[in-house]
Amino acid sequence: MNTPAPTALMMSGADYRESLRRYQPTIYVDGRKIDGVADEPAFQPGINAIALTYDYALKPQYAPLLTAVQHTSGKLVNRLSHINTSSGDLLNKLEAVRLVCQETGCAQRYLTHDALNAIGQVSARIDDARGTTENTARFTEYLHRVQDQDLTLGVAMTDAKGDRSRRPHEQANIDTYVHVVERSALRNGRRGIVISGTKAIVTGAPYMHELLVMPCRNMGREDADFAVCCAVPIDAPGLIIVARPAGRPGEKVEHGAALFSRKYGQSTGVVMFDKVFVPMEHVFYAGEWEHSRHLTYSYATHHRHTCIGARAGFGDLLIGAGALMCEANGFDPGKESHLREQMVELITIVESFFACGVAASVYGKTDEHSRSFMPDPVFSNIGKLLLATKIYDMHRIAHYVSGGLIVTLPGPDEDHNPETAARLSEVLRANPDVPYEQRIETARFIEDLTAGYQGGWYSVISLHGGGSPAAMKQEIYRNYPVGSKVELVERLLDRGVAHDPGRAITKNRQPGRCCDTGCTTPGQPVMVDLPSVQATLPSKRVRE
Repeated sequence: MNTPAPTALMMSGADYRESLRRYQPTIYVDGRKIDGVADEPAFQPGINAIALTYDYALKPQYAPLLTAVQHTSGKLVNRLSHINTSSGDLLNKLEAVRLVCQETGCAQRYLTHDALNAIGQVSARIDDARGTTENTARFTEYLHRVQDQDLTLGVAMTDAKGDRSRRPHEQANIDTYVHVVERSALRNGRRGIVISGTKAIVTGAPYMHELLVMPCRNMGREDADFAVCCAVPIDAPGLIIVARPAGRPGEKVEHGAALFSRKYGQSTGVVMFDKVFVPMEHVFYAGEWEHSRHLTYSYATHHRHTCIGARAGFGDLLIGAGALMCEANGFDPGKESHLREQMVELITIVESFFACGVAASVYGKTDEHSRSFMPDPVFSNIGKLLLATKIYDMHRIAHYVSGGLIVTLPGPDEDHNPETAARLSEVLRANPDVPYEQRIETARFIEDLTAGYQGGWYSVISLHGGGSPAAMKQEIYRNYPVGSKVELVERLLDRGVAHDPGRAITKNRQPGRCCDTGCTTPGQPVMVDLPSVQATLPSKRVRE
């Protein structure tokens, strides 16, 4: 009989909200200093999104996806703070992120997962280079604390950067990059470092428990002070966050059902570090500039793989809303060819980049230093590049199948205006089987996601979140086995050219791949359906 794994603390969404009250961060939003994050209206849509990742992990029908056994402790933990050790872990993470983003649009907490996996890899890499185990031990102790307390971590990676043509040490204002200003600091009997500088884009910054500081680029020897990776509590002395509201919480209260972005949204923040002390047990490296590229590369690969699941969840919202809008307008997309073509194109876009995420999971491999599992970089970057550039087509298709009503219908207050409401409900109804209220509600839902403030925001984070398209293209070409294709053609042409390791176009070679045990046993599924429960989406699967 299998003994259940011991369980780390699993907070509920309400517990998470309450946990935020233990912190006293310095945060500004809309030109004012806030008194408390948990009760601040401007951040409620973002807090709602994070809270859902806690609640879903406690639901029996979602627990197979949203929890995992951490191999270093044997404890059951939230998957969004778990270290991957197999293709199955990557597949389940991809499905889990899609699931929570179907509900929230962007669940944000998955950045915790991506950063922890990357830092674990670079910690082991540093140990292997030095012949020590100190860094891995330090990281593992921190990881277990995060999992045992069920914390959500923000990623403070993108520096303000200053003049983009100059390296960090060449900046006129050195605080445009986070850097070490003191290496042997002592505070209250604890040894550590002191950091200063600015991180410009920190997702969910106001309602995180801690921030993981990481370099955003490859550092040279002269940039050693900027090669720093550490964990900082959200209310550390000297840390200031200037944030933007999450979603659209401050707009005029509307009659009837709230718009999507009143319930779910995402805040971002500029985080300024002014001589912030970090104890050594929270410092993963400081000055090891030669490992900065590996950390940024590892994080980018993990995060781009995860973004695929996130944006697929958003795509599911557009697919469902588009079909509802067609029905409300009096059309069956299955019979109306031009609508069917558009819906199939939208489905194809979403499932194409998600398929890249599946391929990246299946073709993933063990990191040679940490023994954790890394998604395939080519498929991860192709999937992220597709979603980054196709997000605008996704919006366009949603607009096409919905018609112009989504931006021309009167404001919601007119639904309760005795002078206009009755007339509007008569003339703006289309399909007699769909009430006017449902047609208008769907139109406003699509407007919120694609044509208003929130729609523009989703476009920008899809394009630039996790790196620019140029960075993804660079990684695709750098990792793709072009050399194998070149040698294939040369062999067919009977050129008989021997492999030259110095030849630019044949450096990358990959003849083919197969699982370590040969083929999967016939009839053995890789993914299985979750338990059939009302409100469980049948498309969600879990790796056996």
